[in-house]
Amino acid sequence: MSVEPKRRALITGASSGIGKATALAFAKAGIDVALVSRSLEKLEAVAVAAKHTGVEARSYAVDLASVWQVKEQIQAIANEFGDIDILVNNAGIAYTATLSETPLEDWQQVINLNLTSVFQCIMGILPGMRDRGRGTMINVASIAGKQAFSNWGAYSVSKAGVIALSQALAQEERVHGIRVTAICPGAVNTELWDTETVHANFDRSKMLTPEIVAQSILHIALLPPQAVIDELILMPSAGVL
Repeated sequence: MSVEPKRRALITGASSGIGKATALAFAKAGIDVALVSRSLEKLEAVAVAAKHTGVEARSYAVDLASVWQVKEQIQAIANEFGDIDILVNNAGIAYTATLSETPLEDWQQVINLNLTSVFQCIMGILPGMRDRGRGTMINVASIAGKQAFSNWGAYSVSKAGVIALSQALAQEERVHGIRVTAICPGAVNTELWDTETVHANFDRSKMLTPEIVAQSILHIALLPPQAVIDELILMPSAGVL
């Protein structure tokens, strides 16, 4: 009887929110996880929880805002951890300001972290997936990438970019057996709402939870190889955002 090989996933922004919930959902499904974020201390706590399920989980501190280094750092992680079957690009920053009040430095920070670092992570993992003729890439975009919101201009543009990047990559790489999905959640109750770059007042009790989004990401990852979800829009049923 043939035993199905262990799958390995690399998840960015894995220390909290959607990334953490996805790491734990993957671990429960028997998928080994390489956890990437800035904070090694926070990652270690997630890794310990993941290991309780019996999978391999390792933490890697990477500052994805330093986009020039990201491709090589992600490649090094893949070389050390093992062939990556599933890449979840989740790390990102939320930012609110009118476009007229968005300094160029802030604009570039949002684009670098939310879009360019995603491109660089993909470039770090893509050669290995091509060599093996298979792989799944799941990019966490946002409903704001489908419908721009006032005061969320830079963020909306960055997430629209993630959607377009996913669409182009899907067309280019399907001949190599690589599936690409953009998931576009509505408002999710995470620590992003508490960060200093966000000034918004929403009822967080009506938002999606990170765990709900993680279950959708897991569903995408577990689809049979002959099927792909190109894009998934996941909204809170209560109607916020």
